[in-house]
Amino acid sequence: MTLELPGPLVSTEWLADHLSSPELVLLDATFAMPGATPTAPEIFAASHIPGARFFDIDHIADPNSPLPHMLPSPEDFATVAEGLGIHDGAPVVIYDATGLMSAPRAWWTLRVFGHENVAILNGGFRKWKAEGRAETTEPAPPKKATFTPRFRPELVRSREDVLTNLDTAAAQVIDARAADRFEGTVPEPRPGIRSGHIPGSLNLPFGKLSDPATGEVLPPEALAERFRDAGLDPHKPVITSCGSGVTAGVLAFTLSLLGRDDVAVYDGSWSEWGREGDTPVATGKA
Repeated sequence: MTLELPGPLVSTEWLADHLSSPELVLLDATFAMPGATPTAPEIFAASHIPGARFFDIDHIADPNSPLPHMLPSPEDFATVAEGLGIHDGAPVVIYDATGLMSAPRAWWTLRVFGHENVAILNGGFRKWKAEGRAETTEPAPPKKATFTPRFRPELVRSREDVLTNLDTAAAQVIDARAADRFEGTVPEPRPGIRSGHIPGSLNLPFGKLSDPATGEVLPPEALAERFRDAGLDPHKPVITSCGSGVTAGVLAFTLSLLGRDDVAVYDGSWSEWGREGDTPVATGKA
C-alpha cells in the first residue's frame, strides 16, 4: 500500500503512526545564523526524530556563489536528493527545531526541482519533543534512490527580476524579516549589508504566522488576516524575500495553505540586495 501524505501539513500524531514506513523520507532542515552556536549540524547531531536525515541548507547550495545558500544546479540537487534517499514521487516530511522557520526553505527547494509530494511537520521538533516522543542521535541508514530534477523557474526570482519589478510593479514583494530590520533601525547581522528594505515592499515577520507557544502554523483564517493586515492583495502575484532566502519560505508555504501555489522566492534576498551597489534601499515602515 502506497503511503499518502494527508496534506501539506502533517501532525505529530500522523508522523508517529507512519514513522516506520519504508516509503517515508524524513528531513530535518534546522538552520542557524552564521556564527551562532550550536550550529545547525550540531543541533541535529545532538537529537533528532528517528529516521531523519539532515537537509543542510548552507551546503545544499551553489558552491560558486558568494551569497549564502543559493540554489544549487538541478544536477547537483539530484545528487543531494539521492543521497538523502529521495526518489521520484517519494512522500517527504520536513521539520525544523523551532517549529516553522527553516523547514519551508527545504519544502520550497524540493518544489523548485519538481518534487511536489512534500509536507511540513506542524510544530516541528519543538512540538514533537514537548509531547515526549522518541528522539535519537543515531544517523539514518542509507537508502537507494533515483531523483529526476524538473526545474520550475517560475518559483524563483533573481536580483534582475526584482529590479525590473520596481518599474513594472507586476508583483508584490513581501519581506519576512523582523520589523526593525525591515525599517532599517538596526544593523543587519551580516557584515557589509546595508539596512532597510526593497522599495515598495511589504513586511510580515515570519514569526507572526505560527503559534508562539507551540510552533504550530496558525489556522487559515488567522493566516489570511495576517497577510491582509500586511497589505497583501490575495489576487496579485507575490515575491517573498527575507535576509537570505530562508524564512521567505515561511511566507511562500503559508500562502500555499491559502491556495497560492504560484508564489516565488527571491533567492538572494537581502543578503544580495543589501550589498553595496546600485540597488535602491528604502527605510521606515511599509
